[in-house]
Amino acid sequence: MSVPRVLVVDDEADLRELLEITLLKMGLDVDSAATLAEARACLAGPEYALVLTDMRLPDGLGLELVREVCAAYKNTPIAVVTAFGSADNAVVALKAGAFDYVSKPVALDQLRIMVQSALRLTVPAAGQVASAGQPASRLKGSSAVIQALRAQIARLARSMAPIAITGESGSGKELAAREIHAQSSRAGKPFVAVNCGAIPEALMEAEFFGYRKGAFTGAADERDGFFQAANGGTLMLDEVADLPLAMQVKLLRAIQERRVRKIGATAEEPVDVRIISATHKNLAQCVEQGSFRQDLFYRLNVIELCLPPLRERLDDLEPLTDAILERLGTFEHKVVLGPGVLEVLRGYSFPGNVRELENILERALAFADDGVIEVGDLALKGAKMVEAVVPLPSPAPGFARQLAASEAAAFGVDGAGGQFMAAAGPASQPPQPSMHLPTPVPTPVPTAGTPGVPGVPFSAGGAAAGAAMALPHLDALPANLPEYLNQIERDIIQRALAQTQYNRTQAAQLLGISFRQLRYQMQKLNIQEPEA
Repeated sequence: MSVPRVLVVDDEADLRELLEITLLKMGLDVDSAATLAEARACLAGPEYALVLTDMRLPDGLGLELVREVCAAYKNTPIAVVTAFGSADNAVVALKAGAFDYVSKPVALDQLRIMVQSALRLTVPAAGQVASAGQPASRLKGSSAVIQALRAQIARLARSMAPIAITGESGSGKELAAREIHAQSSRAGKPFVAVNCGAIPEALMEAEFFGYRKGAFTGAADERDGFFQAANGGTLMLDEVADLPLAMQVKLLRAIQERRVRKIGATAEEPVDVRIISATHKNLAQCVEQGSFRQDLFYRLNVIELCLPPLRERLDDLEPLTDAILERLGTFEHKVVLGPGVLEVLRGYSFPGNVRELENILERALAFADDGVIEVGDLALKGAKMVEAVVPLPSPAPGFARQLAASEAAAFGVDGAGGQFMAAAGPASQPPQPSMHLPTPVPTPVPTAGTPGVPGVPFSAGGAAAGAAMALPHLDALPANLPEYLNQIERDIIQRALAQTQYNRTQAAQLLGISFRQLRYQMQKLNIQEPEA
């Protein structure tokens, strides 16, 4: 196996010699260049495991070399050396594709860590050679948007630049962060995920940076913080927008200097972590509102990775449900979806994304019989009905009058002798040969004149009126739609229970739902059986 070769580009002879000696002591071969022209000539020769360049050169900027290497030598990582305090140049270089950066005066321990990380990309360890044995991607699906996301993650994993993951709640931000870590050169090191909104403000500094023994009351032992725990690996700051401003200042220094100071300590210690932040909020808007520091925003948002919501990748619904059901079931008892369930799920908007999908399936499994989830077990609120084309070659006798009666009730028009009904007489135009109608769900409802239902008058045309199932008359729109729908559901369940003398099994059969679902709805709507 050949010795990795590194190209050092710097116009300062002393610094160039220091870098050469350090790299030679690490057992690497080194080539040097003082200008951009010399660097380009060297790149045309042997393949390099790493290119290390200064930002300012006599015949141009190191940023030009960064772009050229990223475009023409995609497998060669390039790092930059920036002047002290010039953090903006480092951010620009990282956005241009630089692997990492070190600041002047160069700290040799940080230089060695960076070089070792770069070499792990180009010279994999023996345990990482068999990439075919790598586990499958954590991001399930085969849609175009998820495939583009996987390709972007594969590119970002090669860089050490900070990444800001944005997306709605439940869209899989932590899964994406773990995927980046697993594909990076830090895969064998720790991955530490921190929920910034769950830590009390008084404990934040101790949790992030650690503390020395006796630093405060109760500090009986020395303890490392999140930065030390993730040393060499990846630190994920989840819900970073919830950090208080006082902590944002300390976090900014730790990220910029790559050093932390424990509470009670007098000296800083170096840490090597890659920062991945995530939030469901708009950080740019938080900066405008003054709740998030602008300098920390630029430091964290070097590369932005946006996760799509589930409603924009419904093609992935089937593999997602298969993976969730496989996790919910056991080897002996498999969980499967009944007919039509997947179509109903496709019509739902999923405001809670994949996390809500998992909760819906887990809840439906509790109501399912024999591990088969039916449509009635989902209990979705506001789900669209599946539409189907229903051919109507010729209207049945009285169809127009019955349809007009339903529409009259829906629009609040009197069906007895009104203009609406008169327009729907025999002289009206017949319906079109085919209509788009919602697929009917067999839900028997007590019709007019049913014995045992108080307050409902009996008439000879009760069966026809029940078949029409006209909507109730509304003088005005309800002020609270969920409460209005709950009241309608409560009334229907109470009518079914009254008809069956509160026999829940018969009432569930009458309503076309399972016994468990009826029991759940009665608990939710606070329906109690009257005392004898």
